[in-house]
Amino acid sequence: MSLDIPRPILKDKKALVCGVANEHSIAYGCAKAFHELGAQLALTYANDKTKTHTEPLARELEAPIYMPLDATRLDDMEAVFSRIEKEWGRLDILVHSIAWAPKEDLQGGLLDCSASGFGQAMDISCHSFVRLARLAAPLMKEGGTMFTMSYYGANKVVPNYNVMGPVKAALEACARYLAYELGQKQIRVHAISPGPLQTRAASGLKDFDLMLNEAARRAPLGELVDIMDVGYSCAFLATPLARRLSGETLYIDGGVNIMA
Repeated sequence: MSLDIPRPILKDKKALVCGVANEHSIAYGCAKAFHELGAQLALTYANDKTKTHTEPLARELEAPIYMPLDATRLDDMEAVFSRIEKEWGRLDILVHSIAWAPKEDLQGGLLDCSASGFGQAMDISCHSFVRLARLAAPLMKEGGTMFTMSYYGANKVVPNYNVMGPVKAALEACARYLAYELGQKQIRVHAISPGPLQTRAASGLKDFDLMLNEAARRAPLGELVDIMDVGYSCAFLATPLARRLSGETLYIDGGVNIMA
């Protein structure tokens, strides 16, 4: 059966992008790609500090909904979805690009990671996606697509990735189980695994520059990816062109993940 694809391809779609921190963040790449392709945006920011950097981006992307969202606060999440329901009545796309761990636990080895630090990393970086999905699903009345951001260190050991490796592995498993549970509602769920990108979150990793250089050296395509590569790939997955894809972990890394 042929598909009647509108131009621009995401025209009239409603997208919530959580985790925009600045113009270098993966979430911003997704939001910008969605906007270019016709979607209407709701953006969230973590706190007053990030608001300084993200408010101009919300204006640039003409986002009519721009709200605070602390991933540890259920009332923040409920307020965002309540406004989306009131103003839009539905949601088509959800992007979860939220990750955090205490610096001392992130920069130390897994053996030295505290129980509280591990729990915080798991709650904010992983279970927050489940919480967002629970609130988003009722608004995806005609189906939709959910995304969360992972990394190669979820499946292979990457030196200095430390506690985030197990956390991202759990996140990818959550994406698969949510894809199963939400499939009957025509909601598709994907974990996106970009190559290393120079984002604010990545700056907290020890020797991150070495990870960037190694990825560029090993990539079959010979270069690093950027945030727009991630954004356009997610945009494709949110269209009917990808209507039979769900539960995937999609690597956007120039082919690094296939190398031994």
